[in-house]
Amino acid sequence: MKFVLTLACLSFLLVFPSSARTWTQAASGKKIDAELLRVEGSTAVLRLADGREGRVEVLSLSLEDQEYIASMKNQGSGDSSAAWPAFRGPNGDGISTDEGLLASWPEGGPEKVWVFEDAGMGYSGFSVLDGKLYTMGTRGEDLTVLCVDTATGKEVWSTVIGTDDQSGYSAGWGHGPRSTPTISDGMVFALGPKGTIACLSVEDGKEIWKKNMQADFGGKSGGWGFSASPFVDGEHLILAPGGNKAGLVCLEKKTGNVVWEASEVTPGKAEYATIVPAEINGVKQYVRLFEKELVGVSAEDGSLLWSSPWDGKTAVIPTPIVDGNEIYITSGYGVGCKLVSIDSNNEASDVWINKTMKNHHGGVVKVGDYLYGFSDGGGLICQDWKTGEMVWNEKGQFTSKGSVHIAEGNIYALNEGDGTLTLATATPDGFEHKGQFTLDPQSPNRNPKGKVWTHPLVIGGKLYLRDQEFIVSYDVTAK
Repeated sequence: MKFVLTLACLSFLLVFPSSARTWTQAASGKKIDAELLRVEGSTAVLRLADGREGRVEVLSLSLEDQEYIASMKNQGSGDSSAAWPAFRGPNGDGISTDEGLLASWPEGGPEKVWVFEDAGMGYSGFSVLDGKLYTMGTRGEDLTVLCVDTATGKEVWSTVIGTDDQSGYSAGWGHGPRSTPTISDGMVFALGPKGTIACLSVEDGKEIWKKNMQADFGGKSGGWGFSASPFVDGEHLILAPGGNKAGLVCLEKKTGNVVWEASEVTPGKAEYATIVPAEINGVKQYVRLFEKELVGVSAEDGSLLWSSPWDGKTAVIPTPIVDGNEIYITSGYGVGCKLVSIDSNNEASDVWINKTMKNHHGGVVKVGDYLYGFSDGGGLICQDWKTGEMVWNEKGQFTSKGSVHIAEGNIYALNEGDGTLTLATATPDGFEHKGQFTLDPQSPNRNPKGKVWTHPLVIGGKLYLRDQEFIVSYDVTAK
């Protein structure tokens, strides 16, 4: 039996002793009994019951299976570094797999480990793999991809992939890249605000190939440039250039050659949400939110499987959340949110729709049957997935608007206005404050209209925060 996956976390070969177990495909729940033979890059090689070898992408497996493989990796190599290879993590859910973290913070916050002072301008987030952190920034006019050592905060390499002259997209709120790099099989994929998409080597940053969303795919950015993070699935890179030719394209990740173009999807502006994978009605597909519609396209050929209308306006940014055959979406600017269900005939219908959550761009995370995120005017809220009703909200001085991340059952809620980070329990029982501190240093060069918009990340026992050229690492392990 062959599983399909979306990872890119192991960049070397590991061979293991025979170990029979039951493996579960995360998207479909399908199970198979097999022995783990070895790990090749991002692929686990299994011996099936009939003696044949099967290959499965690690990130397509259940979290339990992924953790098992990671534990075997650590035993085999002595490398205990954690993997966060893409925006919102290996599972695309914004939830860290870290354990053994501080349950509350002392006054002044956790211990600061290092400050990196030359990340450049922009709002790009972090991907972390094998003790290296990857992000992007504009240094002068150079659109730059960066690799930083997570232990020391020292630059490992930097590569200029284009020019950021602040033209062709609105830089009135601050210029620089907004997208987070994606790591897969020894490659880094990075998207610039003017449409440059580059594939680089993780080892030294050397360019492997480069294309442009507008020139090569007829794309059309939103007013704030191309901001979605690249999505990798197995051997493919899937992008959403927008435009009137094909709203989504699938490329060979190693070459940049086109595999298919979703010509039935012609949304105009690309907008800003990141693509997420799904398996619905037994069909593997990619889900993408555009300004006026939510779509699902076939992973095999890009054909349109279903669509659902959306009355987005100005900017449609947060990434959809998929759970089985249900998809949750939300947008700011007074638009609201809804839960969409796809039936056995691939017909989309609204389960509910309301304005409880109006998330600008700080993201929403699902924990159990509840959603956590900032809603414009409502502060930090907890929302019921099944009904759409608000469970609780907190809109004090430091929880008015921003971005969220979940680690070990806690919400890391970053206030965009002044960079204050609040720790709270991710529970429907109510807001429980467990610590707070303010990011320091913050950039004196940030555009006066810009805010602290880079999402927080906890991985490998470290908390990473960014304000423009400053990236700060904190130790959040329990002592």
